[in-house]
Amino acid sequence: MPDTPNFLTTILAFVLVLGPLVLIHELGHYLVGRWFGVKADAFSIGFGKEVAGWTDRRGTRWKLSALPLGGYVQFAGDMNATSMPDTRDDGLTEAERAHTFHAKPLWQRSLIVLAGPVTNLLFAVAIFAAFNLAYGRIVASSEIAGFTENSVAEAAGLKLGDRIVAIDGDAVASFTDIPAHVLPYPGRSITLTVKRDGRELQVPVRIGLAVERDRFGNEARIGRIGIAAGKVEVLRVGPVEAVSLGAQQSLGVMKMMVTGIGQIFSGERSVRELGGPIKIAKYSGEQFSLGWQQFVTFVALISINLAFINLLPIPALDGGHLALYAAEAVRRKPLGLRSQEWAFRTGLALVLALMLFVTLNDLATLPIFGS
Repeated sequence: MPDTPNFLTTILAFVLVLGPLVLIHELGHYLVGRWFGVKADAFSIGFGKEVAGWTDRRGTRWKLSALPLGGYVQFAGDMNATSMPDTRDDGLTEAERAHTFHAKPLWQRSLIVLAGPVTNLLFAVAIFAAFNLAYGRIVASSEIAGFTENSVAEAAGLKLGDRIVAIDGDAVASFTDIPAHVLPYPGRSITLTVKRDGRELQVPVRIGLAVERDRFGNEARIGRIGIAAGKVEVLRVGPVEAVSLGAQQSLGVMKMMVTGIGQIFSGERSVRELGGPIKIAKYSGEQFSLGWQQFVTFVALISINLAFINLLPIPALDGGHLALYAAEAVRRKPLGLRSQEWAFRTGLALVLALMLFVTLNDLATLPIFGS
């Protein structure tokens, strides 16, 4: 039987994951907006009806809302939580209107919108950097020290002692560089450049498929070529290198997300691998039960996930706003209000449809439905 956490643990873990990540995302928007002198009318964790809140001395309403699946900052001049410009006669003086979001220059509005996803990404970098500083950096020789049973690399002609120096032309300095070229691509053919007896050889290898199951019964389809690393060392790193490595690790995770989405669209992966709030809650409880290190690492991954999703060029998401601002920069003027309204309505419908789809997808994977 899978060692599944109880319901209360799952809910607690989900709140501990999503609550802080939504908070720092919206704080990114809020703080950069405040830096540029934009007044915030509301700062909400969650959507819908207000459950609790207070109004600060600047007139911002800080609130907790009924549907805790996101949040928003509503700046002065916004018609709603998606930052649609308010077309009604606002009755503001020129001095007051100068503090509205849409009165600000294009570059300032762009930075305010970009601040949310960037804050999520920087949060993940900080987590990875802290782990790098505490535990060091793993360095492993790319020399092949062993083969697994039924190794596709051995079947392709690789030998013990071969040192992998490149994959598809990309340099390999350490064994830790190899997984990014292998794990996401089961079934794909790659070319390994190896050094053997002072000579470089090009060896084509078709990546094998492995289905791995964790203690909770979750399955993952990953690529394997069946080789073992040579000498492995853990090197201490300083603060600057720790942050640099954290940035590389975060961008590497985001690159794998882009690859995964592309594979779903191309049919290489099943849409069942897409997850929504229910799956995040499930994984949150599972990682929470494994200990704080696994849980904090999971928080970093979800933070990167939120940054990635919000940067998608879908109106109603941050990336959609940035796409409209790019069009404004090219046209030298904003899109018409009617065009913006239709874009945001379409984007909102798309987001809601996606949420419905991933929620149904999540429900279909629950044991109660026989999956």
